[in-house]
Formats: sequence, structure tokens, C-alpha cells
Amino acid sequence: MTIRSILIANRGEIAVRIIRAAQALGIRTVQVHSAADRDMLAVRLADQSVEIGPPSAAKSYLNIEAVLKAARETGVDAVHPGYGFLSENAAFAQAVEDAGLIFVGPKAGAISLLGDKVEARKVAKRAGVPTVPGSEGRIDDLQTACAIVEQIGFPVMIKAAAGGGGRGIRIAETMADFERHFPQASAEALAAFGDGGLYVEKVITRARHVEVQILGDGEDAVHCFERECSLQRRRQKVWEEAPSFRLPDHVRQELCASAVALAREVNYRGAGTVEYLYDETSGEFYFIEVNTRIQVEHPVTEMITGIDLVQEMIRVAGGAKLSVRQEDIRVTGHAIECRINAEDPARGFLPGPGTIETLGVPSGDGVRFDTMLYEGYTVPPFYDSLLGKLIVWGETRDACIARLADALDNLEIRGLATTIPLHQALAADPSVASGDVHTRFLEPWLETDFQAFVASKEVA
Repeated sequence: MTIRSILIANRGEIAVRIIRAAQALGIRTVQVHSAADRDMLAVRLADQSVEIGPPSAAKSYLNIEAVLKAARETGVDAVHPGYGFLSENAAFAQAVEDAGLIFVGPKAGAISLLGDKVEARKVAKRAGVPTVPGSEGRIDDLQTACAIVEQIGFPVMIKAAAGGGGRGIRIAETMADFERHFPQASAEALAAFGDGGLYVEKVITRARHVEVQILGDGEDAVHCFERECSLQRRRQKVWEEAPSFRLPDHVRQELCASAVALAREVNYRGAGTVEYLYDETSGEFYFIEVNTRIQVEHPVTEMITGIDLVQEMIRVAGGAKLSVRQEDIRVTGHAIECRINAEDPARGFLPGPGTIETLGVPSGDGVRFDTMLYEGYTVPPFYDSLLGKLIVWGETRDACIARLADALDNLEIRGLATTIPLHQALAADPSVASGDVHTRFLEPWLETDFQAFVASKEVA
């Protein structure tokens, strides 16, 4: 079925991104929004908009019936969930299909299977993908969990079987830590995802977070190479790159091939990301999870491959075959994305919504800014603090970092505090420049190097 109209069941910068991709394909767009988002940029850009509830996400963007009602009333063919909110909700995907509409993403069965981290590990093993040592299935009681961690050894990570985004995760260095953290993680997972099931895995010391972008049409699958996402705060990504740096070619080939094997194992449709931990010391990599949606960091992959991932999602959802073959996908240059949030990094990342008084966006070759902002827009306090993403491309990684530093200096957002200073400090840091980072690098760096960077700016 050819998609002629699409409803965007999301908000912010990803809603703007989807609208622009759809309009480039000649597709009519309908934007749903909460009462707090009547003035957001996506509402202005869409062909039509529908208010679906009050500011609370639970009563608007997470309200399946309200979204489907808007879809029925506007006569759309398809629904794109973006990322977050209902994007990895199998019940929502099924409800969209049951309503006679196209869900722009994987089938509900694949979302359900891969969204459960325990089941996803089983799929990975069937596909021959190496997994982090840990529990073979979900664990619902402490006694069983303690027996497992005695076998695999400390430190271990306790993770929610459902959900993601760092929720329900605890690291235990000792058995006493484990016995204390296990019920806390279960309670947090239950509150966040409605499922208190957990699993445990061995912590890989100085691991790097490397993920592979996959595309599938339900029959065939390809990879669009990998991204490096090791710079994280509280397990939330801050800065992403493509391709991964200091990754041996043979590891890259094995990593990407394993992601495709996993995608084919479940007849994957749409865009997705297979995430891994890479142990630079041993050269081994381990599967951790699959994100069955478009990622926040997808633009860096687009910049190095020239593939519009969102357009490809829409095409295959409408029944088309993949427009690219694996042998045609090449990496050109290097790209970095900085997440610009409405937070003050010098004050413990204190969130600070407000009104955009001045917006100055850098331009030029290799510079892209995906955002929901415009001058005079008031950022509401009810949702994620992401304002936009500055994405920069260069022929080499060094050239890319230099271009990024210049772009950050020319990115002006006045009216509220942002994380621009954080990224300026990272772009100037010698460890970042050399690629000597890992998933635990950023938090201690924030306490030392970043504070020194802030102090130097204040003196200047």
C-alpha cells in the first residue's frame, strides 16, 4: 500500500524531522499535540494538526485511544511513532494495524520479542551474536539472582527486562550492594514500564558503547555501519559519532554482520539499532539490546552514508523493498552529533525551560541543526529537555571536531540555559580528541575537567 498521508504520534525535534521527510516524499502530514504544544514548530509545519489531550504525556502522547481517534478522524494511512513515547509499545503497534492503518516501524511481534531484553538475548544467541555473560532469563526473586551472580562474579549490572533509557539499572560491586539494589531496581522498573522483571549481566570494565544501524523490509536487511555512543551521563547518551573510532576493520565487519544476522532472524521491518559493548582491551564485543525505532542519533549515520533513514522507514512500511543494497552502502568521512538540552551543566544539569529570545544557527558545508526551536517559542516544562541536535561532518575525525568547535561557537540560543558549554569543553578535550573514552568516562570528567573549563571561561 502506498502511504499518502501520515500521522506523527510524537513531538519536538523528531516530529519536525518526520514531517520534513514525509513532505519530501509528497505525503500529507497530520501532527497530534497536547494542549502545551499548540505552538510547537511541528504544528506549524504539518498540513493539519489535532489536539489530543492536556499537557501530561500520559493523557496525550501516551494515550493510545486518543492517538487512534485522531488518526481515524483525519483519514491518514499510517502512523509514525518517532522515538520515545509509544515508539516501542507493541500494543500500540498492534492497535494501529487493527485499526486498518500502517505502523511505520516493525511488526508488533518483533517489537514485543526484541523489546524484552531477556528474549532479545535469546534471539541474539540463535543468530550467533555474542552476548554479555549473565542470566539466561528474567529473574523475579532475589534468591535466584544471588545464585547467578555468584557464578558470573562482580561487578554486575541489574537491568529491567522491559523498557530502556537507563531506568531500573543498578551496578553492584559486592553481594551486599546486590541485595540492596535488586528490589530497588525491580520497583523502578515496575513503576516505569509496568513490569518489575529483571536480569543481570557482567559489567565490562572500560567498555565502549557501539551500535549498528539496521534497515529491513521484512524479508531482507542491511546495515548502515556503526556509531560510537560512549560519552554518556547516567547512561543517557550525550555525544555520538559515526563511524566508531579506533575500531579494527575486522571487528567492524563482524559487528555489522552480526546485526544483520539478528535482523534477518526476526524478519525485521523498518529502522532499528543493535547495541553492543566493545571491550577494547580484549577486542571482544557483546550484544546488549535492540532499539526497535529510529534513534535520536540517526543523523550521524545519514551524514556518512547519504541515506535518509526516515524516508526509508516510510517507504518500507508502505510495502516497498529496501532501496539500497549492502554493497552500495559506503562510509564517507566522519560525523558527530551533540545533544543540545535545556539544562545547565555548570549547575548539575538543572533543567530550565523558558522562552527563546534569540536563535542563531550555524550554517555551511557539513553543518546541520535538527531542532524544534524558533524565536519567541516557549519551551514547556512537561517533557524531555532535548532542544535540538547539532550534527557536523568532516573528511576526517580531526577535521570534524574542528568544524564542530566552530559550529558550537556560532550556535546561539538565548533565553534559557543549554548544554552548549558542555559540548564546547568536550570538543576541546585531548582525551576526546584521541578517542580515549569509555562509558564511564564522562561523569568523573564533569567533576574535574569540565569544572576547570568553566572556571577558565569565567576568568577570561
